[in-house]
Amino acid sequence: MLQGLLDYFSTTGFTLITGKMLIMWAIVAILLWLAIAKGFEPLLLVPIAFGALIANLPTRGVITAEMKPNGVYESATFTIEGRPVAHAGHIAPDGTKHEVQKLRVDRVEGGLYDFISQGIKLELFPPLIFLGVGALTDFGPLIAMPRTLLLGAAAQLGLFITFMGAGFLGFTSKQAASIGIIGGADGPTAIFLTNKLAPELLGAVAVAAYSYMSLVPLIQPPIMRLLTTDKERKIRMKSLRPVSKLEKLIFAVMVMIVCILLVPDASALIAMLMLGNFLRECAVTERLVHAAQNEIINVLTIFLGTSVGITMAAESFLAPETLKIIVLGVVAFGFSTAGGVLAAKLMNVLSPKNPVNPLIGSAGVSAVPMAARVSHVEGQKYDQGNYLLMHAMGPNVAGVIGTAVAAGYFLSTLSR
Repeated sequence: MLQGLLDYFSTTGFTLITGKMLIMWAIVAILLWLAIAKGFEPLLLVPIAFGALIANLPTRGVITAEMKPNGVYESATFTIEGRPVAHAGHIAPDGTKHEVQKLRVDRVEGGLYDFISQGIKLELFPPLIFLGVGALTDFGPLIAMPRTLLLGAAAQLGLFITFMGAGFLGFTSKQAASIGIIGGADGPTAIFLTNKLAPELLGAVAVAAYSYMSLVPLIQPPIMRLLTTDKERKIRMKSLRPVSKLEKLIFAVMVMIVCILLVPDASALIAMLMLGNFLRECAVTERLVHAAQNEIINVLTIFLGTSVGITMAAESFLAPETLKIIVLGVVAFGFSTAGGVLAAKLMNVLSPKNPVNPLIGSAGVSAVPMAARVSHVEGQKYDQGNYLLMHAMGPNVAGVIGTAVAAGYFLSTLSR
């Protein structure tokens, strides 16, 4: 009986546990603590952490892709000398008979996440999440104050500084671009770009991107205070003008056209973002908007997060490069925050009669609407009657567009 128990134990997963797996379990515990106890991006960190836990267990039927024979196909369509051949014994127009060998066609039998994760590998999940983001986003503040578009552009500073810095640390150009995009604080875009350019870094880049998105209230305020004076933090901005439905509809269409013409490689992200927004603003597709804002984006968030977590196997995640990515990610995020604040200060030098509170410049990163809330809260610490939230939403949504365009630029220059 004892031998039987020993034989059974040898078939269990306990014998496959490694020290690296235990380290990853500890990392998973930290991510879950941040998400549940501290409330840092729980909708994203919980699925990612759970996926990482699954990836570091000796599972069966989850990630087990392998090729298995599916028999011999005797009749199929082939091409010989540029002409389609309908069957094995094909007679060409010139009377020549061509014999085609029988082919053995294989099919893939894999586990659950071999198939779900195709949503990332085939670049489906990030654009579809952008559909939901567009349906949830009001571009009115940006339309009412177009110059805040420049703040969103300036907040991409961290992407390009980190891109150059990562190159000096031994990363390839494609890897450096994937790391730099963390500074945009846009998880779906980071995943979209990394999957195309450096899929081997997907887990580390995604964890860094979403972690720093969740830490916006901790990372940004010290930088904002360092770069602004007490007087600047108390600047009160003029009320935003009302924006009509027609303006919003035209904006969605025109931005999509212009951005796709400038960076065709970002088409999937930009098109889905603006489609979602157009559905929202046209006011005649309530059911579609509700689906995009709720069921679609919620289901995709679960699949996207867990699929990213599945890539965090100990063998690939516990590497020196991961620590470098974590450090470079916070550098990228810091420079992006600084870029937006400094751009707002420059605006005030060039246009002193209509000043901008520099605190809203930090909202130029894509963490919508958290970064805008941080700008508002920080402003109220110095003037409780100063309401910056709607003003900060302008650069915040501009940052979403800016990060997608920056990703398209990297793709167009590096993926060829």
